[in-house]
Amino acid sequence: MKLLHEFREFAVKGNVVDLAVGVIIGAAFAKIVDSLVGDLVMPLVSRIVGKLDFSSKFIVLSDIPPGTAMTLDALKKAGVPVFAWGSFVTVAVNFLILAFIIFLMVKQINRLRRQHANTPAAEPAPPPEDVLLLREIRDSLRRP
Repeated sequence: MKLLHEFREFAVKGNVVDLAVGVIIGAAFAKIVDSLVGDLVMPLVSRIVGKLDFSSKFIVLSDIPPGTAMTLDALKKAGVPVFAWGSFVTVAVNFLILAFIIFLMVKQINRLRRQHANTPAAEPAPPPEDVLLLREIRDSLRRP
């Protein structure tokens, strides 16, 4: 029973919930970056380099069974070992873009933290006039 109680305390702590939210947002963000790279960046790179589709670039490492199409998916389904360097290039570009975006986000957060730390604390507003009058009355009643 004590173990269950300790687990419940651990699971509802703010850090665990924050971590779970971060993982979920990270997974969604990774899909956005995959789409950015696959649908926008790599086609532009392919156009500049010479109409290459990096995702379909590979080197076959063994014999190909007869009747198997020369596509990466078909070769993988047939169990043929392939050196899929194009997929690796795409994933590496995904990583670089994701790392750069995270770097920019952390840089911005740190800049905002520095600005917040450097802003002087606002002076408290003077008390209203009725509060001042009540304090004067209080102080005058205390005097002998």
